Amino acid sequence: MPFGVTVDPELLELALTHRSWAYEHGGAPHNERLEFLGDSILGQAVTVKLYRDYPELSEGELAKRRAALVSTVALAEIARGLDLGALLRLGKGEKQTGGRNKDSILADTVEAIIGAVFLSTDPATADRFVLDLIAPLLADPERFTVTLDPKTSLQKLAAERGLPHPPYDTTGSGPDHDRRYTSHVTLDGVTGTGSGTSKKVAELAAARDAVERLRSKRRKR
Repeated sequence: MPFGVTVDPELLELALTHRSWAYEHGGAPHNERLEFLGDSILGQAVTVKLYRDYPELSEGELAKRRAALVSTVALAEIARGLDLGALLRLGKGEKQTGGRNKDSILADTVEAIIGAVFLSTDPATADRFVLDLIAPLLADPERFTVTLDPKTSLQKLAAERGLPHPPYDTTGSGPDHDRRYTSHVTLDGVTGTGSGTSKKVAELAAARDAVERLRSKRRKR
């Protein structure tokens, strides 16, 4: 596997085993304990990296950047780059519902693999492994900050342009037991659209879409 380190085969297999597979095989071991370990190692490695590399950032800014880099969305992107979805051991039901491409499952698997690397090698090697994994993300951490807090990111873009905070146009439809909401938000001629089961979810999705469109427009200039 393209990890650059030697991982104990049994630990690697365990890291790739989702609980849905384990339940279908008589309660066999699964990757959640490794995930617990890997989460801690990941957090420490990223925290130290940010502290050393960004002396100008406040504690609050460091915390935001760390949250972005260890977020489910960021880790899922790492997993897709390694094609981990194809290697997962999933239960039949999880396979049928698209488990190989679920952000949460992919992110948890990355953490489990970090745990497996730690147990197979040593703390220093595990730290280097983590930093190699997140290196591509460090080039553009704001992308994941947007994912975590898109409304604030959109407000910042408005402030940069000397514009007021953009209003959200949100409407609901469907019966009470299956209500769906759609939201639109426009800034500087660019409209973002989102939907969800609540106004909050729909507006967050709309803000995220607007920020991504604005950033894409800026890159093309």
